[in-house]
Amino acid sequence: MSSSSNVYTHGHHDSVLRSHRWRTVENSAAYLLPWLQPGASLLDVGCGPGTITADLAVRLAPGSVLGIDPSASVIADAVATAAATPIANLTFRVGDIFAQDANPQFDIVHAHQVLQHLVDPVGALEAMRRLCRPDGIVAARDADYEAMTWYPADPVLDAWLDLYRRVARTNRAEPDAGRFLLAWAHAAGFTEVTASTSAWCFATEADRAWWGGTWAERITSSALAEQAVGRALATQDELDAMGGAFRRWAAHPDAWFAVLHGEILCRA
Repeated sequence: MSSSSNVYTHGHHDSVLRSHRWRTVENSAAYLLPWLQPGASLLDVGCGPGTITADLAVRLAPGSVLGIDPSASVIADAVATAAATPIANLTFRVGDIFAQDANPQFDIVHAHQVLQHLVDPVGALEAMRRLCRPDGIVAARDADYEAMTWYPADPVLDAWLDLYRRVARTNRAEPDAGRFLLAWAHAAGFTEVTASTSAWCFATEADRAWWGGTWAERITSSALAEQAVGRALATQDELDAMGGAFRRWAAHPDAWFAVLHGEILCRA
């Protein structure tokens, strides 16, 4: 299998990349913090624009950190961002987890919000394990879309969630990946796995404006929107209504949105 077998449901619209650039170790990989010892080497799989990767590199220096992603444009974005504040132990490269040389060269192999988009998440975990040194750690964190919840209730947002899950599954992906991570790790042959959960919560005025705004754009203008309309799963008018629902949600003074994630730490 290669990256060509997988379709990234969100695509790389600016609204998607803005969301990705917000991510740090603290807000997106805190479960990994106890394992981030200076000098350890790490591979970040599906690194996107690389903000988590750069944060990991700072924490692991002088250990080498490599971020890979199958999208050349996204890697170019990561390289350009990193160039503003160079980190000596950080490298980005276009790469596919299924095409890496099976050389166990990393102490930690990490993936954030990646397995949910893959046709073969178990195979990806197997590939991650092959790249991890004996006694190293394979770490993954993925959202569980069905477990997302918010206030106030809005049937248009209910329709958004149902639509997203249907679009993702037409790509043979699993949008509710968080709940499957432990099972996938066992299927990949790991016997020592620690499973946990954590959540993003968007409730301040600034957080609501950011989260609601990025999703209002994403559902109307990104590759997700193109797939939904192109596959006759929704009309543009329906997508526009969903974008309006996100803006309406963001403007509510009591609005609250929680995104549950599953996490796994697997001993190689």
